[in-house]
Amino acid sequence: MFAEFRDFIARGNVIDLAVAVIIGGAFATITTSLTEDVIMPVVGWIFGGVDFSTWFIRLGAIPADYAGSPEDYAALKEAGVAMIGIGQFITVVINFIILAFVIFLLVRQANRIVKKAEDAPAGPSEIELLTEIRDALKKS
Repeated sequence: MFAEFRDFIARGNVIDLAVAVIIGGAFATITTSLTEDVIMPVVGWIFGGVDFSTWFIRLGAIPADYAGSPEDYAALKEAGVAMIGIGQFITVVINFIILAFVIFLLVRQANRIVKKAEDAPAGPSEIELLTEIRDALKKS
């Protein structure tokens, strides 16, 4: 069983997948920062200084021992108050759209490269080469 597992791990596509997951995780961090630190502040500025991260609907009561602001989404969430985070959801959706678009562009470019390679004229086959060699040897 160990040898079978080792053979599975040693396959090239498993290693490629692992590399893709690691790079994807790093890229997701970049898109999250792009969304939260660049895009959402600009969108908020366009809409008159609105901070989308504070948009939420409180469903439960605030605990009696809670001392923070009733408008602080992060603190309320940490205190265990049931809420619907509308602003956080909007941020995550924008993040997903950016990530999906970039992946689309990468796949589109990869497909173009593969198509160019497929369209390239193929050289002679092995049989054709061997036939040419045989014929040349017969002539000499």
